[in-house]
Amino acid sequence: MYSYIEGAIQELNPAYVVIDCHGIGYDINISLNTFSQIKNQQQCKLFMHLAIKNEATTPTGFVLYGFADVNERALFRQLISVSGIGYSTAILMLSSLPPDTLFNAIRENNVGLLQSVKGIGAKSAQRIIIDLKDKLDKGKISSEFVSTSYNTNRDEALSGLTVLGFNKSGSEKALDKIIQKTGPDAAVEELIKEALKIL
Repeated sequence: MYSYIEGAIQELNPAYVVIDCHGIGYDINISLNTFSQIKNQQQCKLFMHLAIKNEATTPTGFVLYGFADVNERALFRQLISVSGIGYSTAILMLSSLPPDTLFNAIRENNVGLLQSVKGIGAKSAQRIIIDLKDKLDKGKISSEFVSTSYNTNRDEALSGLTVLGFNKSGSEKALDKIIQKTGPDAAVEELIKEALKIL
């Protein structure tokens, strides 16, 4: 229903933000990770997830969750698909561990790290890994998870490759593989050269 909301921050704390978008105030639940990314901004853009609940605390039945980037939202959506992991637990996990750390913990079977999140026991941690590991490995979530959403060098390299006539989707996958190896600070020229070897 909502893909993203962009507007002025009217109220902000580590658990929620109120965004004024064209005169309507949206009360949006956020993770601590998202809070840290928007806390110094007057305006922000959040990628949304609309939850429908039947609880006395939510008389309308609708609850909005917002995320500073699409990777965090994608990981949130995968977490809530796991039996026994609700919205609050998923937000708590994304508040306790940086999304890239959480992503890697699942892929690397790091039960201990998942258990470091309050309320996540050994069984829950193992269930999360069993349910999500294959999905993460198969790229159901952007597997780069190294801040490529905000990597301007990656964007410039992608632009260069598409100008050269390469398919955008294929170029993105190639660049993301390279950035996983080199890190997010690789120069544009280096990214293009390495991508040309793969494409």
